Amino acid sequence: MRLAYDRYCAELGTQTDLLRRTVRGADPGTRVPTCPDWDLGELAVHVGGAHRWAAELVRTRAAEEIPDEEVPGFAGPGSRTPAALDGWLAEGARLLAAELRAAGPDAGVWTWAEEQRAAFWARRMVHETVVHRADADGAAGVEFAVAADVAADTVDEWLEILEFAQRGGDADLAALRAPDVAGSGIHLHATDTPPEAGAEWLVALGAEGFTWRRAHEKAAVALRGPLADVLLVFHRRLPPDSDRVEVLGDAALLDRWLAATAWS
Repeated sequence: MRLAYDRYCAELGTQTDLLRRTVRGADPGTRVPTCPDWDLGELAVHVGGAHRWAAELVRTRAAEEIPDEEVPGFAGPGSRTPAALDGWLAEGARLLAAELRAAGPDAGVWTWAEEQRAAFWARRMVHETVVHRADADGAAGVEFAVAADVAADTVDEWLEILEFAQRGGDADLAALRAPDVAGSGIHLHATDTPPEAGAEWLVALGAEGFTWRRAHEKAAVALRGPLADVLLVFHRRLPPDSDRVEVLGDAALLDRWLAATAWS
């Protein structure tokens, strides 16, 4: 279930503030193991640039993609010191939240997905920030934590993105349609949330592709652990053999899924 639009707007600030906390306390040159092409400063610029890009799309009610070079401030602050990055990240998040609130969820805006509304960018940018905050926290040695409803929606959104890619004929996802996985499934089970929170998922693999739903059902393989850690494994930010999670059943099937979704 999606969060309320106003919650997404507020969560942009919350998640960016947590990212800023990590950036302020670390060397910007620290390498990011889960994004090996980036150091921490480059990761911060990626997130802040994405915020400004989405803000410009929403502000202009864009009917097509806007090139990066046309987005004011996209390239980052003049200095890559923690203080400069901190202020620049805060400014970008405030700008995006303000544009989203001014537009409202139903404003028509270009996106790369089927949903062509401002609501898409509110949700997408929250989860973009959540996942890259996990990257930054891991690089800086900071414990990653996230509210349960935000984490669950991060998993939902990722599955929806993968569904969209599947409909578009993504070759890596098409490989999951092989006969040897037809009828198989992957169960994600958060062990630190009550049953009524619904933080369990069943990803069913079949000859026509995968489908998913929130459900407590048996599957060929189960990934169990705290919700934040299940999120990190599913986004390939934590290895499935980590002692923070438990994999029961066909671990090779989970590995196959993670390999097929590694293009993000």
